[in-house]
Amino acid sequence: MTKQLRFGAFMNVPCCHPTGWRHPEAVAESDLGFEHLVHLARVAERGKMDAMFFQDSVAIPGSAATYGAKPFRVRSGRQAHIEPVSGIAALAAVTTHVGLISTCTTSYNEPYNVARRFLTADHISGGRIGWNLVTSQAEDEAVNFGRDSHFEHGERYDRAAEFHDVVVGLWDSVDGDQRHVLDHKGEHFTVRGPLDIARSPQGRPVIAQAGSSDVGMELAARTADMVFTAQTTVKEGQTFCADMAKRTARYGRAPDHVRIFPGLMPVVGRTPDEARQKYEQLRGLVDDNFGLAAVSRLAGGLDLFKFDPDGPLPELPPSNAARARQQMVIEMGRRGMTIRQIGRVLGMSQGHRVAYGTAEQLADDMQEWLEAGACDGFNLLFAHYPKPLEEFVDLVVPELQRRGIYRTEYEGTTLRANLGVPVPPNSFVAKQRAHA
Repeated sequence: MTKQLRFGAFMNVPCCHPTGWRHPEAVAESDLGFEHLVHLARVAERGKMDAMFFQDSVAIPGSAATYGAKPFRVRSGRQAHIEPVSGIAALAAVTTHVGLISTCTTSYNEPYNVARRFLTADHISGGRIGWNLVTSQAEDEAVNFGRDSHFEHGERYDRAAEFHDVVVGLWDSVDGDQRHVLDHKGEHFTVRGPLDIARSPQGRPVIAQAGSSDVGMELAARTADMVFTAQTTVKEGQTFCADMAKRTARYGRAPDHVRIFPGLMPVVGRTPDEARQKYEQLRGLVDDNFGLAAVSRLAGGLDLFKFDPDGPLPELPPSNAARARQQMVIEMGRRGMTIRQIGRVLGMSQGHRVAYGTAEQLADDMQEWLEAGACDGFNLLFAHYPKPLEEFVDLVVPELQRRGIYRTEYEGTTLRANLGVPVPPNSFVAKQRAHA
């Protein structure tokens, strides 16, 4: 069978472009207007997409950050949004096939509550829920939870690994007529269990992971069913996929049981000129101050505002925010890009690749990545809502279906079935067999 593309629709409402909500065709109220989220979910489902993938942060970005020696504020808008774990549970009731994935941090939550909320939503949806396991990038989050500073990078990944194991143990603690007491006592958590909810129609929710640092990739290789990453060239994608395959094998997992989704912002036009004009309009909306602040957040405490924005990127100390993203910034600097130019890349699409063209040109691009083994699919970012998502479904999806590299119907009724990743065995049963 021909390898098939898979898609997530990345929801950073009201837009994935920092000021895309100001676009004349944008519906800015998609951040808090649930009826708009329902429309987007139904469009994604009409396009046979694997999932809607909701971003989240438990703070307003920049609300408490200090870049360098002084506090810095960036003027922006539309920072409020519906809490997405609640949102996906509600969307489950008005959809039938599309997967629903929410980000939820392991740094500022407790495993029992997270396990209970996601497994409840998985039952409501009939097995279509996923948890995007993150450790939090934004240092602003710490001050909302009684901390003066964010957990150190290594510590928060150690905490995340233990958090994952506790959650999975709780998800497996009630299985049919079997009940298992977890009785976990670890470095970060003590949780007795069992959970008061049984395993779901897909066994347990899908685990997504978005870390691309070495420690993040190692966590993903052990725990994730899908990985959201940020490669921008086919060669980078091939290298990432090959690295993940080696890591997953060390944990006794098949590489095709972990689906890899680079981020991509598609800008589709009915002609090449229309697509280019749309792209230029979006690029013109990027505010340089926002872009410079995005670079500063990854500068490891160095005050970039002391440097000429049209000059080279200085050497950066290690960041305690997103280390893989910082490395991407460093690589752009090594290619000769100025601080301002790097900021414009980060500002337009959160550092992910932007591709513009006709439906045929975008299909050519994505098919090249797929056939080169550089991805399993893409997590699609949209500059605003709803029109870019609607255009992708109406124009690009039929072209991919015509080529035979994208489904015309869903393969199953659960997210795991549609992703083609297995139902995991009960972890308690697996341990008993290992010790038998």
